[in-house]
Amino acid sequence: MATADNKLYFIITAKPPSSLGCIDAGELCFIDKQLFYAREKGNDTDIVPVFRMGKLHNEYLDKVLLKPLTRRSAELMLALESNELRVLALKDPEALEKASNLSEGSWVLVEYKGQWLKGVIRYIGSLISSISDPIRGVFFGVELQGGDTGKGQNDGSFHHKTYFTCPKNSGIFASFARIKPVDHKPSAPLLPSQSSLSMTSTEPLKAGDRVTFFGDKNVHHGMVMDIKDHPDGKMVLISTDKDDEGKQGGEIMLPLDCVIKEELLNKDETEKMDTSQGPGMGGVTDSDEITVGSLVQFLGKTLVYGIVRWIGYLPDFLEKTAGLELEDGSAGVNDGTYKGKRYFNCPLHCGLFVKLSSCRPDDRFSGIKKKLSNGHSDNDEAIVYEEQENVPPIRTEDVSNRLIGKMKGIQGHCNSCYMDSALFSVFSCSSVLDSLLFKTTEHETIQSILLKNIVNPLRKQGFVSENSVMNLRKQLQKREHCPTYTTDEKDPEEFLSLIMQEILFLDPPLILCSQSGSTQKLQNCYYYQIFMDYNHHLVLPTVQQLLEHSFYSNSLKLAEVPSCLILTMPRSGKSFKMFPKIIPSTELDITGLIADGPQPCVLCGQLANQECAECFRDTVFSDTGFKYFCVKCSSQVHSHQQRQYHKPSTLLLPQGFSYSQSSASDCRTPPREKLELCAVLCIETSHYVSFVKYGPQDTDWIFFDSMADRVGESDGYNIPEVRACPEVGQYLHMPLAQLANQVPREMEGVAKRLFCDGYMYLYQSKTMSLYR
Repeated sequence: MATADNKLYFIITAKPPSSLGCIDAGELCFIDKQLFYAREKGNDTDIVPVFRMGKLHNEYLDKVLLKPLTRRSAELMLALESNELRVLALKDPEALEKASNLSEGSWVLVEYKGQWLKGVIRYIGSLISSISDPIRGVFFGVELQGGDTGKGQNDGSFHHKTYFTCPKNSGIFASFARIKPVDHKPSAPLLPSQSSLSMTSTEPLKAGDRVTFFGDKNVHHGMVMDIKDHPDGKMVLISTDKDDEGKQGGEIMLPLDCVIKEELLNKDETEKMDTSQGPGMGGVTDSDEITVGSLVQFLGKTLVYGIVRWIGYLPDFLEKTAGLELEDGSAGVNDGTYKGKRYFNCPLHCGLFVKLSSCRPDDRFSGIKKKLSNGHSDNDEAIVYEEQENVPPIRTEDVSNRLIGKMKGIQGHCNSCYMDSALFSVFSCSSVLDSLLFKTTEHETIQSILLKNIVNPLRKQGFVSENSVMNLRKQLQKREHCPTYTTDEKDPEEFLSLIMQEILFLDPPLILCSQSGSTQKLQNCYYYQIFMDYNHHLVLPTVQQLLEHSFYSNSLKLAEVPSCLILTMPRSGKSFKMFPKIIPSTELDITGLIADGPQPCVLCGQLANQECAECFRDTVFSDTGFKYFCVKCSSQVHSHQQRQYHKPSTLLLPQGFSYSQSSASDCRTPPREKLELCAVLCIETSHYVSFVKYGPQDTDWIFFDSMADRVGESDGYNIPEVRACPEVGQYLHMPLAQLANQVPREMEGVAKRLFCDGYMYLYQSKTMSLYR
């Protein structure tokens, strides 16, 4: 084999459909650089031969399944114990990057037997002497420090080989997934009351002082035992207090910059309290606003979220207490009972009693509000966020950090999934309908709510609360005098048409041309419903085929290239689907659908001057497209006995084109007009979800469900979720025959829903959207 520097490394992101169980997502593989670039240059195929780590023969895999890795990242990934852990590690690229930058001497926390222990990196490298692969897994050898000394597993040796030296049971070898760098700044944001206090106070810190320090979403207290010099700066040895479960604390060594002296903290609190209270006035805290049913967060061992189910006083506890039902089903300690008495009901391990004063309103739902300039009051529900800078669609490189995860996207409530999915599809990663947000309109309230309460928060924070969408629904109900807009489910195309046509008066993005004899009639539309006659041979159709057959059956053409094309699939009601699967066309070629546009001959590609409607269903030429011919090709095609009775019609000569006398054709090839797929809305059992194409790669797909999970019952709330679904790309890239044989329930991830439940498809023309 060549040296490792001549290799390219990849991780397999999804199980290949034809692997028969022998290739799994999370496996690492490599290929010679020279071979890879030679195949790319040849551009023959996207299938490349790669060697999987630990295997002696190569496998031919589609490039859509392979995510490139640097050599260092591949070495770190190889140290993980299983393919499943590697797939999980892909979702946290920041951790992988931080691990790549660690060096010997770095202070870290290392996980061992469920505890995070402090230590210093003494070794970085492989623990295996020889293997056939070009790289080996890289581990971190950590020497435990302070109170964690002696809690490890070795003395720096592994399999009778010494990699570094340290006291007995004070060494640990770990992969990067069990390592956390210790920053010289607090790794969790400061609490509001501490944000103005400098972490490096001018008042000296000494042994015996009470201090506060922050970890990963945790706040801790303790006493200074010693202050030591270190090459990276002064380090503070702290004896920690008992934790929340009453277990005895230990010792921890932290950088001086990470520690706050508690008397300074208290002094700062007092000063802030004094300046915020008027004469005779008591301080107003967030807990004053919290009642039963409030959504709150609580900072204990970790930051947890929940809903208040009970407020009152517990036996033997003087302070007012809140009973919480937590989102995380493993973070609680009870089911709403305390010392044998039930105070509220919730699932086991979801209940927690805490001091009411320790609760804060859930900051995921926070926002500063104001009345609109038109004078609407709170009772009118015309509430919008304060003026803020308009936010562009989320960039491809920001999707992972800003959108992926639970409590991301738009929160569903009371049959709002149709609206949530439509708004997410249109505005999260696309600007195709942004003109709605800035068009002059008499409906200032609705437009402001849409822009400032929904679109801007979605693009900036990646989350929109149910209250914002309900606010919009109430305004639509008020304007339309429809008593069910806040309670009943509607169709997403009905909602978008209402917004575009009757509220914000957007110019119709779609203009259809219907032909009746020699008469043409134009019709303005906001979306197009595909209708199919039953005289078709389609079994596993693409969106391209469905649109063309629908246009053909109804004698329709496009009057111009649309900036946005919204298509709804043929259905009979919401339950019956005409086709069990529909293949999304990632590109929609509308060249042949444009009336009076230059058309290429389907055979030779030169300018066509005839169209034959009878040839549309003739699969000899192709399975898709209207059939246009130049004079020469038309003569040859219609000389066949099966087509000699066809009656081709003459096309008008487009401006700028001319036919030569000799060939009766223009030798130039007319340009093709194509639209890009940017989102798909799907429906199953009256519940809408959406898929969004957020980047240029085949795997750049995300899946959104506004009601993916729920906390509580009638008075609870929904948890929206956005997840990456790169498996969609591999199926869209699959040959048609292979895709037809896929059993829906066996398809990877959420791909089944895209192919089997597709309802509304959103296409855009990036060229025309610049002008419309």
